[in-house]
Amino acid sequence: MTWSERVVVRDGVRLFCRDWGGTGPPLLLLHGLAGHAGEWDLLAQRLTPRYRVVAVDQRGHGAAERRPQDVSRAAYVADAIAVVDQLALHKPVLVGQSLGGHTAMLVAAARLELPRALVLIEAGPGDPTPNAPADIGAWLDSWPIPFPSRASAAEFFGGGPVGEAWAAGLEKRDTGWWPRFDRDVMVDSLAETARRSFWHEWSQISCPTLLILAEASFLPAQEAEQMLRIRPATVAMSIPHTGHDLHLQRPDTLHTVLLEFLNGLPPHQPAGSTSPTATRRY
Repeated sequence: MTWSERVVVRDGVRLFCRDWGGTGPPLLLLHGLAGHAGEWDLLAQRLTPRYRVVAVDQRGHGAAERRPQDVSRAAYVADAIAVVDQLALHKPVLVGQSLGGHTAMLVAAARLELPRALVLIEAGPGDPTPNAPADIGAWLDSWPIPFPSRASAAEFFGGGPVGEAWAAGLEKRDTGWWPRFDRDVMVDSLAETARRSFWHEWSQISCPTLLILAEASFLPAQEAEQMLRIRPATVAMSIPHTGHDLHLQRPDTLHTVLLEFLNGLPPHQPAGSTSPTATRRY
């Protein structure tokens, strides 16, 4: 099972999509900061028999435009909407991890009629995080680039499926293996989340929503609790023995969780309807 390359251009910025085909309801998959569309390959392969799955290399990442002038939250949101429109993904389920989940959340808030449902993986409205850009910059500066081999990169990123997935986001050059993004673009992409929270946007969302958290979650417990207080129909799940990259650590469990949620959606979700509250552990 393979994917087809699809290119979407919005406002002169090139976005790269892995379109896995399929004739079922559409799912749009959005990776996190410094990630790439290939992170979703295993999940996409398993979902494609029943769904049309599209994963995006977002601006500044992977095969997309490497140095876009605009890396605001609004630009990322407009990009996702352009992918939905240009690839005719009618009423997609938006699935995003980390910053990709944040983007999916903002799309669902800006265009209430657009998504059939929303799935947030290790993502939420957050509070201002003024140290985040500097922290991410320091983390990226710690990478011993160029990596001499893809195997050494995988080892640096922790080995196993997580390390392999991060290493798969690198590109081979004559001098070694390099990131397919620029450090300053990544840091600048966090500027807005560093300054403010997005609780108002969270409160506006009307589609069925699934929140999936890691056991060692990046989201503070009080943030998740506040999300459920504001939108109590949100389905919340915690996956044990996982960290922030839970979609890479336990793809089998994620697939099971997603299918259960998707199977519970009405065929044509009316605007403003909600799903029953539930909390489970897997």
